[in-house]
Amino acid sequence: MLAIDISRALLLGFTIGLTGALVPGPMLFATIELSLKKGWIAGPEVFLGHMLVELVLSVLILFGFASFIGSGAISAISVIGGLALVVFGLLTAKGAKASASAGISPETSGLKLTNPIVLGLITSVSNPYFWIWWLTAGSALLLRAYEPGLFISLAYLLGHWAADLSWFTAVSGSFSRGKALFSRRTHEMILYACGGFLVVFGLYFMFNYNNLIQLS
Repeated sequence: MLAIDISRALLLGFTIGLTGALVPGPMLFATIELSLKKGWIAGPEVFLGHMLVELVLSVLILFGFASFIGSGAISAISVIGGLALVVFGLLTAKGAKASASAGISPETSGLKLTNPIVLGLITSVSNPYFWIWWLTAGSALLLRAYEPGLFISLAYLLGHWAADLSWFTAVSGSFSRGKALFSRRTHEMILYACGGFLVVFGLYFMFNYNNLIQLS
């Protein structure tokens, strides 16, 4: 039973993580710029800096909040987080066309630093979307995964990071060879699908948070 629970958490983390990773932002442009100079390894290295930030945030969320808030507060956070997922999904779908156009263009990030790990850290903490996500939907999802136990929340995080690592490695590998990973139209359709998924999942999360992940 534990193996099934962990598999569910991994899949959930991967799916949610991928919907966020596909949306263009400072970290994407930094990865593209470095991949043109350093090759495919730029993606995993930028991701490492990003992961370090999320690791610190996750520890603070789990052992800062989870140690003293009750199930009622977690339920309230779940509703707020679900609403945030719906909003993120609508915004993702609304901006899919423009985001796809930006996401496949090898523009530079404007950053002069060349250390990929530092760039991953800076482009994460300087992105407002990153903070809005982790202070709403991200914290809610992580806390819900933590309720059945620490291993489940770790599985969720691993799934989330696997999505980020896979995407940014694919991006750097593609641009290091001088071409985009997806066509503009394909990227646009993927973003529409991601937006729709976030809306549906957010609504489910809001109204069925007590049964979202029956991992215990």
